[in-house]
Amino acid sequence: MSLITTVGVDADDTLWHCESLFRLTHKRFVELLSDFGDEERINSQLAVAEKRNLRIYGYGAKGFTLSMIETALDLTDGAVSTRVIREILAVGREMLTEPVEPLPGVERALAELSKRYRLILITKGDLLHQEQKLAASGLGDLFAAVEIVSEKDAGTYRRVFERYGTGAEQGLMAGNSMRSDILPALEAGAWGALIPYPLVWAHEAAEAPVGHERYVELASIAELPAFVDHVSKR
Repeated sequence: MSLITTVGVDADDTLWHCESLFRLTHKRFVELLSDFGDEERINSQLAVAEKRNLRIYGYGAKGFTLSMIETALDLTDGAVSTRVIREILAVGREMLTEPVEPLPGVERALAELSKRYRLILITKGDLLHQEQKLAASGLGDLFAAVEIVSEKDAGTYRRVFERYGTGAEQGLMAGNSMRSDILPALEAGAWGALIPYPLVWAHEAAEAPVGHERYVELASIAELPAFVDHVSKR
């Protein structure tokens, strides 16, 4: 039997750009509040709000927008103008309607994988927004199933690989986040293939499991089909 039967793939910053858009929105937010604090103070306050709100709002643009509004109110002691609030809402709306274009090599890699393995999209974030991005990407038909989850932990990967495949031991998770895509997948007993993205949200950063027999870092998603085939032929 093949060593890998099921391949899970992350969405944001693995299939299409995401963090770069958050960085641009973040920069605009700092500019809007520049009269009430320096960049370091604004960034620090926003980071605290984001971390506190993850368990309430979850991941994604909507939660980020709410955290920006909350931070603006806190930094200004409620004195922030309605104009600034409207602008924050506007940049948040822009994040939700930004065109989605697959990263180089994504469509070809997924097409190859889908011919030989059960290909599952496993992503965090707002359900509606992630569904919209997948539809806009044109990649939806390549996946056997889609799982949009509130958190990625070892239990999530065990459940997904059991539901759609032959268990975590014959599953592989590929993505750009060490914290969410790789470490919990390895803990569940699956393979983990890191596909680096130039920008990494601090919340998703973690140390690489150097020496782990089921971990690999690839240069790009274009290398993923060949790697999965190589493992499966052992």
